[in-house]
Amino acid sequence: MQTKVLKFGGSSLADAKQFRRVAEIVRTEPSRRYVVASAPGKRFSEDTKVTDMLYDCYHLAAEKKSIDGAFAKIEERYNQIISELGLDFSLQDEFDKIKMSILHHAGRDYIASRGEYLNSMILAEYLGYDFIDAENCIFFFENGVFDSEKTNEATAEILSRHERAVIPGFYGVMPNGTIKTFSRGGSDITGSIVARAVNAGIYENWTDVSGMLMADPRLIDSPKTIDVITYKELRELAYMGATVLHEDAIFPVMEAKIPINIRNTNKPEASGTLIVPTVENDTGSSVVTGIAGKVGFSTITIEKGQMNKVSFISEVLQCLTRHKINIEHVPTGIDTISVVVPTDQLKGKEEEVFASIRRHVSPDAITLNDSIALIAVVGRKMVKSTGTAGRVFKAIGSAGVNIKMIDQGSSELNIIVAVDEKEYITALKAIYSEFVK
Repeated sequence: MQTKVLKFGGSSLADAKQFRRVAEIVRTEPSRRYVVASAPGKRFSEDTKVTDMLYDCYHLAAEKKSIDGAFAKIEERYNQIISELGLDFSLQDEFDKIKMSILHHAGRDYIASRGEYLNSMILAEYLGYDFIDAENCIFFFENGVFDSEKTNEATAEILSRHERAVIPGFYGVMPNGTIKTFSRGGSDITGSIVARAVNAGIYENWTDVSGMLMADPRLIDSPKTIDVITYKELRELAYMGATVLHEDAIFPVMEAKIPINIRNTNKPEASGTLIVPTVENDTGSSVVTGIAGKVGFSTITIEKGQMNKVSFISEVLQCLTRHKINIEHVPTGIDTISVVVPTDQLKGKEEEVFASIRRHVSPDAITLNDSIALIAVVGRKMVKSTGTAGRVFKAIGSAGVNIKMIDQGSSELNIIVAVDEKEYITALKAIYSEFVK
C-alpha cells in the first residue's frame, strides 16, 4: 500500500463543517497517512482569512495600537471550530503566547505562520493523528533560500517515527531559529516536501475546485477540466498564472517523480487533474492541454544591420538587467530583436533604458509598444501534430485580431502570441473554440 500525502487549503479548513469533510476524506483510505494543513480561509465571500487577520494584528502592534479586539476575533474563530467539533481541547496557552509575541514585535513571518500552526493542532486532535511542527523539519539557509536536502533528510527521519501525522504548511525555520514563511500559497510546497520525504505514491492537493481548467473560467464559459497534465506543461501554464497550485510546489515531487492530484474537498467524487512526469500511450483527443494569458507587457523592438554579431543581444539584455527589468521573451529576426518586458517594471525608466541601449549597441532604431497581452497555447501533443500553429494563427485571424509577435519554445510544447490588450479576450476565446469543440 503506497502512502498518500494530502494537503488541504484554507477554504477546505475554514470552519467545523469543512473539518468534518476533510476528516471523512482522510479516513476513507488507510493510505492517507500524512496531512498538511493551511490556515482557515474564507467561510463566505465577505469573510477574512485568518492569515490576513494575523497580519492586521502585526500592523496594529507596529503602530502601537491595541490588538485586543482584532486578536479576540482570531481566538473566537478557532474556538468556534473546536466547540462545533465537540473537542475537549484548548488553545488558550498558545493564544497567550502568540499575543505576547505580537506585542513584543515578533517577526512578521512568525505571526503569519501561526494560522497554519493552530489549525494543524486542531486537525491533528480531531483526526487522532500526531502533530509535527514544521519548524522541526523544514529548513532555510541564512539567505532565506529553502534548504531542500537538509529538509528532506530531517522530514524523512521524523515522519518515519510517526505512522500518521498532521504538519502545518507555509513555514519552516532559519538557522538562527526564527520562523521563515514561503510566499502566499506556500502550504502547497510543504505538501510536496512531505510527499518527497516519505516517497509517497501520490500527493493529493485538496482545494475548492475540481482540478485545473483548460482556460480561465472568468473569460471562457465553463471551460473543460484538464484530466492529465505533465509537469512541463504545468510550468508553461503557471508562467501565465493558470494554476491552482503554487508553482514552486512542483520541484520536490518532480525530483521523485511523484504524481500530484488536484482534488475538490467539496466534490471528492470528482477525479480532478493528475499532474505527472510523462504520459505514455496518450489517448486524449485534444492537441492542446491548456490556454492561458496575461496582460501588462511592453515590447522594445531594436533594429540594427548585422545584428547577429555575438555581443549584440547580450549587450541589449544586460542593459535591461541593470535596470532590474525582467526579460520575458526575446524573438529575433535578421536585423531586429524584440524584447518583451513587464510594463510596470519599465514605466518611468524608458528614456534611461533607451539611452543605455543606444550607448552600448548604437541601434538604427528603437520603438516601444505598450498594452501588449501574451497568450500561451500549451500541449504535449503539439510536437507530433501537424498544423497546430496554423490553426492557432487562423483562429486569431478569423476573429479579426492582429498578431504582434510569435514565439515558440524549442521543445515545441507551447506557442506564445502577442496581441493588443483590447483584443486579448477575443483572441483567447477564438483559440479555445478552435481546439475545444
